[in-house]
Amino acid sequence: MRVIVTGGAGFIGSALVRHLVLDKGYDVLTIDALTYAGCEASLRAVQDKANHRFVKADICDRAAMDVAIADFAPDRIMHLAAESHVDRSITGAADFIQTNIVGTFTLLEAARGYWSGLEADAKSAFRFLHVSTDEVYGSLGDEGLFEETTPYDPSSPYSASKAASDHLAKAWERTYGLPVVVSNCSNNYGPYHFPEKLIPLTILNAMEGRRLPVYGKGDNVRDWLFVDDHARALDIIIEKGRVGETYNVGGRNERQNIDVVRRICAVLDQLISGDTPRENLIEFVTDRPGHDARYAIDATKLETELGWRAHETFDTGIEKTVRWYLENQWWWQPLREKYDGRRLGLTAAKISGAPITGTPA
Repeated sequence: MRVIVTGGAGFIGSALVRHLVLDKGYDVLTIDALTYAGCEASLRAVQDKANHRFVKADICDRAAMDVAIADFAPDRIMHLAAESHVDRSITGAADFIQTNIVGTFTLLEAARGYWSGLEADAKSAFRFLHVSTDEVYGSLGDEGLFEETTPYDPSSPYSASKAASDHLAKAWERTYGLPVVVSNCSNNYGPYHFPEKLIPLTILNAMEGRRLPVYGKGDNVRDWLFVDDHARALDIIIEKGRVGETYNVGGRNERQNIDVVRRICAVLDQLISGDTPRENLIEFVTDRPGHDARYAIDATKLETELGWRAHETFDTGIEKTVRWYLENQWWWQPLREKYDGRRLGLTAAKISGAPITGTPA
């Protein structure tokens, strides 16, 4: 099996590459532009493997995509390359429009050109997986879950750009017959997570005794999915999923953001002694504009149709995650030096008094 993974040096992408190369033994070509959140060090476990190759390229570059696809001749393309941080999209939406919309269009066209030239059996077997987010659905109230049929209602430039890319992927299947499958996932966490997001940022700040800012009252709810569980799900979806369908991937681990931060503090207090409980470092700061109240995924379709189940609960996954950051300073320290946790996503009038980012999604 020959698989191209775009965005494979990112958080979710690198977890997927490690799974495909090390666990499945597939031949994998990783394509990544290595923007601020792309980190080649996340691929260290596979860099010397004969069944893995890496190409630094931008998905918006049609010529580069044509060459990479033609040379590698994939059976599958798994598209994860995206700008993905809501706060950054608020202050710099243009990059999100370019990568998430124009880039997805460019890759779909390159894939269509390659697929159209395949022989009958290879053409029939080829699959394109477009990986997206539950944020395209907008905000839930206290009850209910996002289902695959939930109408799109994005709130941020990030989620709007991902919604647009989802529609492009579906349209390329309906119009041109390109065998596309779409997945939408809840919030991921785990090893190799770029340290601007809630969980890694909280872990690192708490380790260093820094303040732990939390947006608003900390009552925004997210459904947390351990990244290795997500990687397995993506492999199953492209293997068994029906062309033209969407599959939601969620961990069934809803938590308020404040409870996530408190749990991280408690795990760190167990693992590293301190003068005072790290929960005392928590402070509440001005909320993010357009901050969705609650996301929660109904993964029933994926579980019943394709047989996937999350292996990690939030408590088991968060302990593994905290331990990984404690043991792998080699990976996060260079990133920490480039990104100090300064808060993003607010207008200048709202920035004062809140210099460090809080909840990321």
